[in-house]
Amino acid sequence: MRKMRFNVFMQTSTWLVSREITEAAGPWDVRLLGDDDGEYFCRVLLASDGVRFVPDARVYYRAFRFDGLSYVGRFPEKIEAHWVSMKLHIQYLRSFGDTPEVRESCLRFLRDSLIYFYPEHTQIIAEARELALELGEPLGSPPLTWKYMWLEKLAGWSMVKPAQRQLRRIRWRTIRKVDYALYRGECWLSSASLKPDVDSDTIMGPDAEVSPSVTGTHGG
Repeated sequence: MRKMRFNVFMQTSTWLVSREITEAAGPWDVRLLGDDDGEYFCRVLLASDGVRFVPDARVYYRAFRFDGLSYVGRFPEKIEAHWVSMKLHIQYLRSFGDTPEVRESCLRFLRDSLIYFYPEHTQIIAEARELALELGEPLGSPPLTWKYMWLEKLAGWSMVKPAQRQLRRIRWRTIRKVDYALYRGECWLSSASLKPDVDSDTIMGPDAEVSPSVTGTHGG
């Protein structure tokens, strides 16, 4: 419910699941190309009696690439698979009952994800609108942040989504370059800290002689 209402969910590596629950949840759904982990762990939660949270546990997660599996983008296969995953999410949550909290979470999930399909994929949009009415409210249009609202009013949706993709691409590339620069700086500082504070001239003196046994090759 929190995942679908607030887009809050723990990354795959944070879960520790027993073999018993894994077998009860069933296999990974290979049809899904986006949010396949979210769909899987919904089934894990349905098969379990509850979750114990360990606040001190940590996991390091490498940010996904612009063309990675998690990115839906304009790929038709990913878009169709994402809609299948969304419908399964809603089905699982509604299995708990037809409560106001469940309906609100499902509607929020539909509205937040509508941007993936809008306005090109008319069949999916029609299904989403029908599902929203079944949940009690009209679906509406995808919500936009302030930086895209003025663009939609001036140029329409035909310019909004390309602008979103381009800005994301720029942001991710910038983050990657900054991250690499910080990594190189950390490596340099680490190597610099391993160097001795003084050189051999300081230790031995500039006029010191080195015996042949040190610099030469021992032979028989």
